Amino acid sequence: MAYPSQVGPLAIAHRGGAGLAPENTLAAFARSTALGFRYLETDVRITADGQLACFHDETVNRVTSRRGPVRAFTMAELRRLGVGGEPVVTLSEALEAFPDSRFTVDLKEAAAIEPLARVLARRDVGERVCVAGAWDGWLRRLRELAPHAHTALGWRSLTTLISCARVGVPAPRWVRTAEFAHVPVSLGRVPVFVDRLVDKAHAHGIRVIVWTVDEPVLMGRLLGAGVDGIITDRPDVLRESWIQRGIWQPMPNRPSAPTGVELDRSADGRVRSGPAPR
Repeated sequence: MAYPSQVGPLAIAHRGGAGLAPENTLAAFARSTALGFRYLETDVRITADGQLACFHDETVNRVTSRRGPVRAFTMAELRRLGVGGEPVVTLSEALEAFPDSRFTVDLKEAAAIEPLARVLARRDVGERVCVAGAWDGWLRRLRELAPHAHTALGWRSLTTLISCARVGVPAPRWVRTAEFAHVPVSLGRVPVFVDRLVDKAHAHGIRVIVWTVDEPVLMGRLLGAGVDGIITDRPDVLRESWIQRGIWQPMPNRPSAPTGVELDRSADGRVRSGPAPR
């Protein structure tokens, strides 16, 4: 059940699989797990009432009909707003709804560190989560509070590793602050990933995960470069690409596992998840 237990490259559904369903929702997570994905990526932000919402942006402007920062809304208000017709959920609800999945969690703000640590404090939960997308100090504090959780490199360590790879010099030993490096293919039109980054990272025992990759040709090139995982908005495309290459490792479909997720919107605004009716 531990996060890095799989042998071979990791296939990770970005924001749950944002190319197939509304991002960071149970619908997206369910679609990707139905395709056999073991690994799901999401983001967390703090709400006005201190809950951890699975939500990417700092504001609700892009994906809802309202405007304003996420932290100005309570969790119940975010649920009613929804994303693409699907309710916003908490990280705890996502983890509970998909107990066989591993989660990559982008930590978007310092205020979320301690609430996230409380969610990950249980060994059986923390061990199946890798926290990324944050500053080194934030991740160091999280590891102190939730030692069972895994992390990726913080921004300072990652930037140093990438810079060393791009100029062709050895990376200092101190960059090895975590097990994974989550590397963007590019930032806007500026390319970031270079093939020799893989050898630089592997020399320090760091596994390289590249985001966000949706094109089959690029998926193949990255695998050829030796990357250890790919994060994609199009889990269907990645799955087909890896089936063709003979490396697809689907999540086992236990007979007792739910085939979907049913949401119960209760009077208090909470969402309760459970098996969808057959």
